[in-house]
Amino acid sequence: MLEEAAKTPVQECCGLLAGRDGIIMDIFPATNTDANPATAYEVAPRELFRMIKEIHARNLQLMGIYHSHPRGQNFPSRSDVERAFYPETPYFILSPLPGAPQPVRAFLIRDSNVAELKIELL
Repeated sequence: MLEEAAKTPVQECCGLLAGRDGIIMDIFPATNTDANPATAYEVAPRELFRMIKEIHARNLQLMGIYHSHPRGQNFPSRSDVERAFYPETPYFILSPLPGAPQPVRAFLIRDSNVAELKIELL
C-alpha cells in the first residue's frame, strides 16, 4: 500500500484489500476519480464492481478499503467519516510522509463513530 501511495505523492491513492482468515493477501489498487484527488478519493462504480467480482472469483473476502493522506495525519477526515459507506469493512489510511510514527492505521467507521483497530504488519 505504501508503494502505491508513493506513486501519487500529491494525490490520495485508493483501493481494496482482500484475503481470508483475518490475513490480507492481496491488494487491488484503484483509480482515484474524485474531482479533487489531492484531498479526497472515490472509486468509479464499474471499477469497484470489477474488483469485487475478482475478489470473489479468487475465493477471497473484502478485508479493507485503503487510501492515503499525502499531506496530513492518517486519521479519518470529516469527509472520510461522511463517506464511510461500508460500516463492517475496515478503512486503512496511509501516511507516506517520512518519519510518520504509524504509516498504516486502520479504523472502523460506523454511524459517524471512529474506532481504531490494532493491526499487525508482516
